[in-house]
Amino acid sequence: MSIVDSKTSVTQNILDALGKSGNKTAFIPDAALVSAIRFIEEKGFPNAKVEDYKYCNIEAVLRRDFKSLEYDFNSIKSVHAYKLNNTFTIVVVNGTYSPELSDKAEGFVLSPFDQTNSTQTHISSLAVPDADALVAVNTAFSNNGFYLQIKGVVKKPIHVINIGSVKKNAFVNPRQMIVLENNAEATLIESFVSYNNSANIFTNHVSEVTLGENAKLNSYRLQYEDLHSFQVNTTQVKVSRYANYATNTFTFGGSLVRNNLNVVLASDLCEAHLNGLFVAKGNQLIDNHTLVDHQMPNCQSNELYKGIAKDKSTGIFNGKIYVRKDAQKTNAYQSSKNILLSDDATINTKPQLEIYADDVKCSHGTSTGKVDEQALFYLKARGIGEMSARKLLLQAFAQEVIDKIEIEELQHRVLNLFEQHLK
Repeated sequence: MSIVDSKTSVTQNILDALGKSGNKTAFIPDAALVSAIRFIEEKGFPNAKVEDYKYCNIEAVLRRDFKSLEYDFNSIKSVHAYKLNNTFTIVVVNGTYSPELSDKAEGFVLSPFDQTNSTQTHISSLAVPDADALVAVNTAFSNNGFYLQIKGVVKKPIHVINIGSVKKNAFVNPRQMIVLENNAEATLIESFVSYNNSANIFTNHVSEVTLGENAKLNSYRLQYEDLHSFQVNTTQVKVSRYANYATNTFTFGGSLVRNNLNVVLASDLCEAHLNGLFVAKGNQLIDNHTLVDHQMPNCQSNELYKGIAKDKSTGIFNGKIYVRKDAQKTNAYQSSKNILLSDDATINTKPQLEIYADDVKCSHGTSTGKVDEQALFYLKARGIGEMSARKLLLQAFAQEVIDKIEIEELQHRVLNLFEQHLK
């Protein structure tokens, strides 16, 4: 009996389905493939018994009988509705990069994994397959994603549109690798959307991001898929000396969305800024897990996540700041603020500090409550109806994160989605 046979039928079913899907993973180094398969066989998918997945039972979701992928690029007639003006557009359909639907690269290198030697050199260097089951599955069964290399300053934002569109339950493994060389600068927007979805799709997305010395990356992630969609999104980031990484995650759609964001401040004098906003309603589950790993001295990180939950939805924030012994003069701050709009909604927060250096400034805070009744009374006393007053207060709560968007059109899109999702 193999090790796999002794594990849950969920893991076995997914492995069987993906094994028949015909994904081409020749661009994954053999050593990474071996490590990935071994990890899956030994660990299986995480369930509620695993502390980090206590409120987000992935194994239970995968009992929905996700099959191998069957799709046709031609079914995507247009991506116009998802585009933003004055951006470079990269389109990924069910995990596979589509050159036909994407713009031609200008000022940077863009290539499918199977058409560049850089894949073999860099892939799995940050998202290692022997530490996380979802990363391992992605490594073993990755779709043909893309390698993006930026050497100078890219003035137009790069917009990656990830489309989920299936007619049978499917499990897809999108992957991307982004490298900013020394002194490079770019703005990255990632949209996750659904297009004529008629079945469930589980998206297991992995992104590896490297910032060279003095590089700067502003990134935005906008998730508004339909309720057929389930997603685990793992992002591994390495930040070098004098580099600056900023990311803003906005989650409105999806039946289950789990974001694993892990940032390593690997050299001195670099920065990371992590912000997020989510609105959960119905039976949605939205889970943000962050880890900022301070490895060297004189670095700073700032983190602000806000959540709103209504109906019977669940929100989760689990953020950890890890300060190693050599990371003296670290300055790290983390905040999680949440509002519950119904008695049946739940938000679980777990901010964590783990510090091994003695000359640091680190703090964290969290709060969860209902709409401020005194502020509501104040607005109503001035002739504003209750619904309008609540809307104003919720928008004011979210605005601190929305204001961090530096692209006006994107800010309007996020604000519209925020208002629509509150209805």
